[in-house]
Amino acid sequence: MITKTMQNAINKQINAELWSAYLYLAMSMDAEAKALKGIANWFFVQWLEEQDHARIFQNYMNSSGAKVILLPIDKVDSEWKNPLDMFKQTLKHEKEVTEMINELVRMAMNEGDFATLSRLQWFVDEQVEEEENANDLVDDFSRAGNDFGTILELDSKLAEREYSKPEILK
Repeated sequence: MITKTMQNAINKQINAELWSAYLYLAMSMDAEAKALKGIANWFFVQWLEEQDHARIFQNYMNSSGAKVILLPIDKVDSEWKNPLDMFKQTLKHEKEVTEMINELVRMAMNEGDFATLSRLQWFVDEQVEEEENANDLVDDFSRAGNDFGTILELDSKLAEREYSKPEILK
């Protein structure tokens, strides 16, 4: 059984995952408005993935007999100057999410909650991937600078990203 403290912390994490989804949907809509359909696609897939992350936590809570309590989602930005700014914010945000996951891991370890610790390992691994992807895109768009041709090439590359439901939800 999950402790009340852990239940509250995971509910906050569910909120953070849904806020992340909301942020990435806003980025997708902004990129779409700027005719950057590939970047819009990349963030749309990211939106779907963040919803999956929330669902993984929700499923875990439900299977553990804990109560999921949905909290209000705070407002997100709706416009960015350029793709580089979007991906810089993405990297910063993913680093913050990594720290939130790490805090949950510390809490589970301190409580001797091995079931939660086991579930959190999926998120630890996921965050390594999330940060690496965001960092690579910051590097790519930093190198592109104001070269519109290179930005369009990157946009075309990001249009190829496809959503894949995580095995844990299948």
